[in-house]
Amino acid sequence: MTGYINTIADLEAQTYGINNLPAGNALLKQAGAVGGIHTGHGAGHTFSGSAVSDVSALYNVVYGQKVWSMLNREVNALSMIAKRPYTSSGWRVLKSRPAGGSGNLFNVDASGTANLAELGSDSPRADLIGGVPENAGLSTAQDGLGPIAPTYAQLFMSPKTIAHQFDFSELAMEMAQIDDGIGDIRAQMREDMGKHHAEVQNKMLVMPLEHYGEVAAMPNMSSNYSSLLKVITSRAELLLIDGGVLATDTTTAANALGKIYGEERFTAASFLDAEVDFGTDYTAGNVRSLTLTLLNNMIRNLRLAGGSPKVILTGYDTIQALADLLQSQERFMDRKEIVPTVNGVRGTKGQEVGFRVATYYDIPLIPVKDMTSTGAATTQLSDMLFLDTDHLWLAVMKPTQYFEDGISNGNPFGVGTLGNRALYRTIGEVGCSFFKGQGKITNIQ
Repeated sequence: MTGYINTIADLEAQTYGINNLPAGNALLKQAGAVGGIHTGHGAGHTFSGSAVSDVSALYNVVYGQKVWSMLNREVNALSMIAKRPYTSSGWRVLKSRPAGGSGNLFNVDASGTANLAELGSDSPRADLIGGVPENAGLSTAQDGLGPIAPTYAQLFMSPKTIAHQFDFSELAMEMAQIDDGIGDIRAQMREDMGKHHAEVQNKMLVMPLEHYGEVAAMPNMSSNYSSLLKVITSRAELLLIDGGVLATDTTTAANALGKIYGEERFTAASFLDAEVDFGTDYTAGNVRSLTLTLLNNMIRNLRLAGGSPKVILTGYDTIQALADLLQSQERFMDRKEIVPTVNGVRGTKGQEVGFRVATYYDIPLIPVKDMTSTGAATTQLSDMLFLDTDHLWLAVMKPTQYFEDGISNGNPFGVGTLGNRALYRTIGEVGCSFFKGQGKITNIQ
């Protein structure tokens, strides 16, 4: 049908005014006048001669439509912790027993001190912890039946908005479906930006603790999710990173380190302290070799504190070092089938689903590519986080949603450009109701 453009050959012929030639545009290709779909639109064409043997312009590099990612953007920490709806701005925690202190063990005073005011104290007399004589008088300290009460604390967290915006012009959307494009550029961008949105949230969860002390350089750290490295820390580690002083002034860098969920860690060790093993200090000379003793002590201490580690997050390097350590002792890592769910990591019995990971004492070892290495040694291994996901979760106020508007939706005025604008948005925050059940091993090689 003369005058109609049905193929790319028809378009080239129409463009160069040779649609009535018997040979179509083959003569122009032989002459080098048609540069091919990878040639810039503004490039000028020159004839290289009329010899039929000159066919260099016939061979052009054609790119495939598939965009292959050369980046490792897998998500680990984000998928391994439990997700719960954001149902309240805070929660209450028991931070001290009615008697016996706030440590892992119940403290008593065995010295036989006659001071009856010790009833209900952090270290009560061993004979004043509940055993009373017959017909004991109520509210009688001498009979060990005076009033006592536990101590509670109120924690709160503000939800954090994580958002990534991107756009593409109307021309780009059209050109992607012509030339050597990838087809639907919107679909490709949605996929790549969705992966980026998830990867960034994973990075926030393993952000190095020391970054929170750089308020002047990075004042927006508080807009990110609270890092697991900040949740799982102790006053001793914070003092070490902050140079020995945790200030109460809200304008100082130290406050960003010491404050979490509305509570300060600058005072004495408290219920906010997790089980942290960093050795002596973080100087290069005091880095420790990874040993099974370090792992075994951490697991034992967490269980003494009432925790139950469900997963160990660390880097690929640490998992490989642990495997080599076990192999040298003629021991080998077990493997376990796990499934990341909204409730965190769960094992499955009798079902070949999820994926297999190495375990230590039946605790899954999850590799996290972005896991930080705390310390100054050049041979540093990635930190190890021991998570009790029954008490550590991501509180989700708004799950990840995708928004798009623009000229393709008939509303270019809404975005102010001749194109489309899109957005991924998630609202949530990391919560923890039992700090002593969480653990961390750092400063290892």
